[in-house]
Amino acid sequence: MKKLKRKEYEELLEPLQNELAAMARWLAHSGRRVVVIFEGRDTAGKGGAIGAITEYLNPRQCRVAALPKPNEREATQWYFQRYISHLPAAGELVLFDRSWYNRAGVEKVMGFAKDAQVRAFLKQAPVFEKLLVDDGTLLFKYWLCTDQAEQEERFAERLEDPLKRWKLSPIDLEARKHYADYTKAREAMLKATHTKHAPWTLVDFNDQRRGRLTLIRDLLARLPETNVPEKKIDFEKLTGKPQKERFGILKPITSFNTD
Repeated sequence: MKKLKRKEYEELLEPLQNELAAMARWLAHSGRRVVVIFEGRDTAGKGGAIGAITEYLNPRQCRVAALPKPNEREATQWYFQRYISHLPAAGELVLFDRSWYNRAGVEKVMGFAKDAQVRAFLKQAPVFEKLLVDDGTLLFKYWLCTDQAEQEERFAERLEDPLKRWKLSPIDLEARKHYADYTKAREAMLKATHTKHAPWTLVDFNDQRRGRLTLIRDLLARLPETNVPEKKIDFEKLTGKPQKERFGILKPITSFNTD
């Protein structure tokens, strides 16, 4: 199947983004809390998928959580602790660009976590997620699937494009050697954490545009009925002649009086 062209993709995306805007109105109206987890290999397309969802949503209501590596203090905490503060309040949507599943993926494969820590995580994650779901949080977990040949092509593109080169970290370069190890780690993670209350959904992202559309359709289909009428806004015509903004060129400040 040929990859989706940009024009066709944008035409298919627009009605979905309208549905996402309706979802946001429903979320504010209902006070529900939604968490969406995006996981996958490097270059899978997590950022692009998140961007397609958030493009027209209110950033005060829809937040993206992309945590850096833990600092010295965070490394001594209960593993899930630093993620808890990023969970949504009533009426909010939080999208995790990678999540607590780092422990079962990059930390395991790259040796940043001990085997005992990984085993403890795989045992605790379903319990932690059940607590969230039982308390009313709507939790959706997506794994974005990418073949190794496609991943290599995207790595090469990042290397050649100065605007994307920041995405190519030393960890990414080392991870290229561990495609099979990541597959093994992913399968162990899915086996332990694919539960009835918090199942995984795997989406083909070899074509990122098709993948985004598939993911958004699935997310919208799994949400409760989100049809909340838009509030009517009385936009009265101003009386009188509209005023023009007054502006001028400000002179630079070269010194300060500190007396």
